[in-house]
Formats: sequence, C-alpha cells, structure tokens
Amino acid sequence: MIRNKKVVVVLPAYNAEKTLEATYSEIPKDIVDEIILVDDASSDKTADMAKSLGIKTIVHPENKGYGGNQKTCYREALKLGADIVIMLHPDYQYTPKLIPAMAYLIESGEFDAVLGSRILSGGALRGGMPFYKYLSNRILTFIQNILLGQKLSEYHTGYRAFRREILERLPLEENSDDFVFDNQMLSQIIFFGYKVGEISCPAKYFAEASSINFRRSIKYGLGVLLTAVKFALQKTGIINSPLFRKN
Repeated sequence: MIRNKKVVVVLPAYNAEKTLEATYSEIPKDIVDEIILVDDASSDKTADMAKSLGIKTIVHPENKGYGGNQKTCYREALKLGADIVIMLHPDYQYTPKLIPAMAYLIESGEFDAVLGSRILSGGALRGGMPFYKYLSNRILTFIQNILLGQKLSEYHTGYRAFRREILERLPLEENSDDFVFDNQMLSQIIFFGYKVGEISCPAKYFAEASSINFRRSIKYGLGVLLTAVKFALQKTGIINSPLFRKN
C-alpha cells in the first residue's frame, strides 16, 4: 500500500511455470497488497506453481488469448478494491523491481498510466530483442506518434501501471482478445485524455520468455496500424467506433 492506496499486481500467464518463481520472488511485497495470476489454459503446471507460492490464482478452462486474459486480470483487480494496478508478465522478461517506481508515479497524481519502456534505456537490442522486432517497434511507434499526436518512446511494452479509474472507464470489453489488446487500450487511454508517463525498463529475451512468432507479429502490426487509423478518424468525427466510447 502507498499512502492508503491499494496496489495490486496482475500476472497474465500462459506456460510460465519455469519463470514464475523468479518473477514472484522479486515482486516487492512491502508495497504490493495483492497478486493475481490468471492462467490462460496453460499446458504446463503454471497454476500449480502459482498456488504453491500463495498467489491468488484464476484458471481459464479454455484459452481466451492475451487480451482475454488481461480482461479477467483487471476485473479481478477491481473486485479486490485496487487503487493502482500493475500488469507484469510472469515470464521474467521485465524486472519486477520497477514496480515501486511505477506505483509511486501513479500515486503522485501526475500520471494516470505508466509504461516501462524498453527503448528509453537503449538496451532493447542488448537484452536480446530480435532486430526485426526492434525495427518494427520503431516504425510502428513513429507512425503511431504521428496519428495519435504523441511523443512516446514505444507503444508495445507489456509492463504497465494504471490508476483504477482507467480500468473502470475504458470500454475494454470492446477490445481484441489477441495481442493487439495492449495497443487498443493505450490508444483509448490517450483518446480520453489520460496522462501517460514512461520509465526506462531493461528487458531480457531468452528461451523461456514469451514471444510471438513472425506470422503473428505481422498480424499484430496490421492491427496496430488499424487501431491508429481508427483513432485518427474518430478524432475527426469521420467514424464512431465502439473502441472509443467511454463507459
């Protein structure tokens, strides 16, 4: 808890048995009040590992996708009375040690959402990010900054913190259940005028870290561009997309 603000960490998990314990061990329990893991019908023992660690665990009987997993994460965090919610991948790609910094930035009132940026640190490639992913990240971010009128260093990080109001007000159920969910959510945050901050975040790429393949990366990239175009068209009043209707 930070100044009477309840901090909840959500872990959208899929086949994270090998990395979950390392991730969990670095979560700062002195400020984190609750940890929720949503297991998206993993084929390994992710759920058993989570339960053995004492983590509140929810298991999807069928795979709902990365976006569908997050929808469950946020619903459950709100039920627990979270004031600040931090989404962390349990694959140990991002360091949990930055949770306090992200939470304090939200609590300060200066930001409504905070992103852990792999680009600000300049270490994405050093951490093992494949070059084609780095290049596509930079190209997509450049286009998105133009269409969304922002100056973010990247839109594609999976390490994020949110104020409760965002999760209550955004039409998250209208978003995809696939990987483009993250991008749609961030576009919604910007569309509705919430303040977004960034901190430098190193990232590690290794065999056990989750990563989408080239084919799904192409699908994700097209989804990102479509979302940015819808944002721009909505701003000009040309379309009325359910993605940008506040609850």
